[in-house]
Amino acid sequence: MNSVLQGFLRRTRSGDRSVDASEQTPHSAVGRPTIGLAMGGGAARGLAHIGVLRTFIKHGIKPDIIAGTSMGAVVGGCYAAGQLDALEDWARRLTRRRILGYLDVSLSGSGLIRGGKLARHLEGQIGPIKIEELATRFAAIATEIETGHEVWLTRGRLLEALRASYALPGVFSPVHIGGRWLVDGALVNPVPVSAARALDARLVIGVSTNADLFGRGTTIHSHGFDEDEDALTDEVSPGKLSRLLKRKLIAGRPAMTTVMTEAYNVMQDRITRARLAGDPADITISPRLGHIGLFEFHRAEEAIAIGTESAERALETIMQATAALA
Repeated sequence: MNSVLQGFLRRTRSGDRSVDASEQTPHSAVGRPTIGLAMGGGAARGLAHIGVLRTFIKHGIKPDIIAGTSMGAVVGGCYAAGQLDALEDWARRLTRRRILGYLDVSLSGSGLIRGGKLARHLEGQIGPIKIEELATRFAAIATEIETGHEVWLTRGRLLEALRASYALPGVFSPVHIGGRWLVDGALVNPVPVSAARALDARLVIGVSTNADLFGRGTTIHSHGFDEDEDALTDEVSPGKLSRLLKRKLIAGRPAMTTVMTEAYNVMQDRITRARLAGDPADITISPRLGHIGLFEFHRAEEAIAIGTESAERALETIMQATAALA
């Protein structure tokens, strides 16, 4: 028995944390526990969720509950609506040119991209279906921009819930639902294990697409100007110093897109680790996707394949945990 399963069994023997979510925790079928899938964000990396779900389908693992954030919400929502095939076909056909075709840029709104073109495509796939009409219990995680509240979207139009969950601030405009302006749920809950538990999942499988961001989150205990920079201030006139420093800073200054993506990576790494430390999934699937950029959606085939491989590696542990709770 591997160490992951041993740790899981210790938690269940000392009290199944998910049972407190309701008075009766339903089993989806005789002989197995209710399975919840917590699907994380990650923009283009989130396409790996398609591979994870394909592996589950192949091996007869059916999530009863899906809680998704950002791209995890999109993939999970399409699966719950019976449109995973259509989503996968669309993703595999994405090229850089086709991606640009979905970017309805706006310099006057609350985001660089209005998101109408992408929303219309999603609507063509999933239609006007409501969350409460789905066969699978579903929650899309969003953030209320004015208060920072974590919002679980569990009713109403699925399309609007997905739009709110992936509305990355500064990129997509906020979405107005139920009197609240909502943006990307990854700001508060990148891998929504807590939501899956609250929806009565007895076995929670988390999928984190940011686990491969190594080398982040350390502390640099002492930092300051280099010696040559200090010496420069003593030897150069103020005007020349200003010009030299400006030239030096501009030469090494990261581009705006780099700043945005790296800031998002830092945020995701810190928040994901903090949330999963406080409420870890029973089983975590961690596709190695660090080499795929946040907006490299044209690499969908690669991301899906990595998701498939990572899910296959977790199959034995999932089967053992399911049997242990049967």
